[in-house]
This record gives sequence, structure tokens and C-alpha cells, in this order.
Amino acid sequence: MFNARANRIACFLNHNITRMNLLTLFGLFAVTAMLVCYAFEERSLWFMLAFAFSCGLGSAYGFLQGAWPFGIVEAVWTVVALRRCWLAQELKKG
Repeated sequence: MFNARANRIACFLNHNITRMNLLTLFGLFAVTAMLVCYAFEERSLWFMLAFAFSCGLGSAYGFLQGAWPFGIVEAVWTVVALRRCWLAQELKKG
């Protein structure tokens, strides 16, 4: 009985682990890029711009996978990040 249960659990885990498709990898890339760029935002305007771009990728991922509220929130973050980038550029110009 224990072996049958262990086999079912192993089969379930193996099936779910191998289900990572290109859309999931795209989402993982987008969120990882957002995290890295946000961490380095203070170092350069390029990181701020990259953060805005990665928010756009996160928004696209949300819409593509069917989670439209996530897509909308990430689209708003894209606009906020672009505005922050523009304001930082204006401040830098002086």
C-alpha cells in the first residue's frame, strides 16, 4: 500500500514538473528580470528603463496566460516605471 501511494505521488510530481512550457519560462524570465532590475535601479537609468521593459513583459505574460488582472497591474507598473525614468532623466538634466 505504501509503495502504491509513493508511486502515485512520484508520478504526480514528475508530471507537474515536466509541464513547464515556453509561456511559463517567459513568465519566469519576466519576473526575474523585474526583480534584478528593481534591485539595481539606483545604479543607472538603464536599469530603470529595463525595469519598465520587464514590467511590460510581465504584463504580456499575464494577458497571455489568462490572468488579465495581473496583466493590467503590470501594465500600470510599466507606466509608473517609465514616468519615474523620465523624471529621473529630467532631474539629471537639471
